Amino acid sequence: MPASVLGLLMEEIVHFLFVVPGQWQDRAGLLFGPFSPIYGCGAVLMTIFLNRFHKSNWLVIFLVAAVIGGAFEAFVSLFMQYAFGAVAWDYSNMPGSLFGGRTCLPFMACWGLLGVVWIKLLLPFMLRLVNFIPWNWRYMLTTVAACFMLVDAVMTLQALDCWYMRLSHDPVDTPLQQFYDHEFGDAYMADRFQSMTIVPSDAVRG
Repeated sequence: MPASVLGLLMEEIVHFLFVVPGQWQDRAGLLFGPFSPIYGCGAVLMTIFLNRFHKSNWLVIFLVAAVIGGAFEAFVSLFMQYAFGAVAWDYSNMPGSLFGGRTCLPFMACWGLLGVVWIKLLLPFMLRLVNFIPWNWRYMLTTVAACFMLVDAVMTLQALDCWYMRLSHDPVDTPLQQFYDHEFGDAYMADRFQSMTIVPSDAVRG
């Protein structure tokens, strides 16, 4: 959860300062809360695969993190297009573009840098901080946070699916679909996911 918030804040600042100077864009990736799940999931992957290398040379961590981050970014991009015809980033015009613009060498380098910062600095600090929390409180807070993020992720996917169906002119007739259609209409979804476009013809699902 902290990585999702920090990642979102970092991305919005970069967009404001460098991508479109002066324009603030909400780049949240879930229906509720200031979260970017790609950074949260990326932090989990970095922790799983790189924690054993926390004493290794920073260059090793950088290279492994770059590969993990780039591969994960490409996978998420492929899934979003497959499922919803959705595009949240396209690096086709970037130098070193890979996998049809789903990732690129400069952003893989950013993942590598983030991996070094996470493993060498942020993760040890967070673990020390967490150790101050009594075990019963730690367990309860972790359970509540995990349940909230799971519900948020599931509702996000269902809302995206309903958005896709509306743009595809498919019938929205089940009670669940009608709930999302009423609560999270096109205007809400376009405002919430400002960096995302959905083109149903680009989806390859049946």
